Amino acid sequence: MKKSVKSTIALYLILNVIIHLQPFYSCNINNKAIFANERFQKYNVFEYISCINNAREAFPCINDTDELDWYYVSKGKDQIPEGPKESIDFLKENSAYYLGDTSKKVLYLTFDEGHENENTPKILDILREFNVPATFFVPKYFIDAYPDQVKRMVAEGHIVGNHSTHHLPVTRIHDKETFASELSGVADAYKSLIGQDMPKFFRPPMWKYSKESLQMTKNLGYKTIFWSFAFKDWLENQFPESYVIDKIITGAHPGAIMLLHAVSDTDTKVLATVIKNLKLEGYEFKSLNDLPADP
Repeated sequence: MKKSVKSTIALYLILNVIIHLQPFYSCNINNKAIFANERFQKYNVFEYISCINNAREAFPCINDTDELDWYYVSKGKDQIPEGPKESIDFLKENSAYYLGDTSKKVLYLTFDEGHENENTPKILDILREFNVPATFFVPKYFIDAYPDQVKRMVAEGHIVGNHSTHHLPVTRIHDKETFASELSGVADAYKSLIGQDMPKFFRPPMWKYSKESLQMTKNLGYKTIFWSFAFKDWLENQFPESYVIDKIITGAHPGAIMLLHAVSDTDTKVLATVIKNLKLEGYEFKSLNDLPADP
């Protein structure tokens, strides 16, 4: 089959998937928004469309300020996922990571903090018991509301990362000073509490990013930290423990940056089991401070 025919079929398949899926990815073509959701991961759309090496062939409308949603394409247990085709070419140049050292069985455990559900102290107990480092991405209000927890994170060797002041999409801020204030609000609160500068790791709220937002983040000296494993663990209706254990363990792969949410009761309950099982499989937990020099 000729490449041009393959490309036409590939584009047809993508557009049909997009049309029938809930909003997750958006791109403006002729002033009409088309969307795709996380089922890109489930169905591995891009995996089977090998003739498209760059999604810009299919989505030529992507501009520096276009708002994108983070996703990855899973390849299965112990296999390295693909990043988003529409942005993979500019992630590295903007110090944006979704993988760590993929040459070794290492994992980077991260937690997004939000509405406290009394789980963080339990999570810290488990991490201390198993000597596992982690990164907790916090918005400003978490530092203000739970200073003792933040102090404990730092005292026990964990990284406290920046999750923005207002936990809103930073992609919608185009003024450099206003953008900088979203990060400095958290960093200033951290320094006032801890007495030292906040580590320069940033996780964009609500999975939103753009080339412009990544550039502005880098210009402020931060690394943007995405992930190569996550699931809907923040939902009020929690998944069964057996499901969560299997989900996390089968999602592990060399160099995985794993995203969990501290608000999840089930994640907290199974965390010790997950850590033990992954260690038995030969995985080692590393700090984001141990990330490769380049994404």
